[in-house]
Amino acid sequence: MNSSLLDGNYWDERYKNKATGWDIGYASPAIINYAAESIAKDASILIPGCGNAYEAKALLDMGFHQITLLDIAPTLVAKVRKEFANTPQIQIVCQDFFQHLGQYDYIIEQTFFCALDPSLRPSYVQQMHTLLKQQGILTGLLFKRDFAQQGPPFGGDQTEYQQLFASQFDILQLTDSTNSIPQRQGNELFFELRKKESTCPA
Repeated sequence: MNSSLLDGNYWDERYKNKATGWDIGYASPAIINYAAESIAKDASILIPGCGNAYEAKALLDMGFHQITLLDIAPTLVAKVRKEFANTPQIQIVCQDFFQHLGQYDYIIEQTFFCALDPSLRPSYVQQMHTLLKQQGILTGLLFKRDFAQQGPPFGGDQTEYQQLFASQFDILQLTDSTNSIPQRQGNELFFELRKKESTCPA
């Protein structure tokens, strides 16, 4: 599929028509377990392509209070804003990820990377690097498989991801996920990447 077709209108129609096969209906255990063990409660967190925001709900229940949700689909964003109308700990932004400005301690990846045309992956890496604070962490899940259809979702493998992220991030973890949801067992990698700092020439 041409990346130009995967715009806000495309995703808005998917939500309007409830064509949301990626939606598992609850927060990913791998991400929530990592947050519980590794993220300070006062950390600023961005969740791009937030969808129905199950991770945000779980994080809120765990005591996190600086969460920004980002999605390009107006219908979805209106729904999420209504759900979190009285929740100042969560900010909700309707915007193209590549236009977003901000600085975060952590960015959580959950079925956003795989929704982007592969031609946008280098831009994804650069934008993630830009949005993270010094020593910031990008973490979450990536598919470890290819898909028969033209996508989305778009798949990949560990070697490809290592090559993609290595220039901008220190790879702390990129391993088989041990607690994927049942329907994705054996098909996901859990990753934790730390932002590399730019070095100026002497």
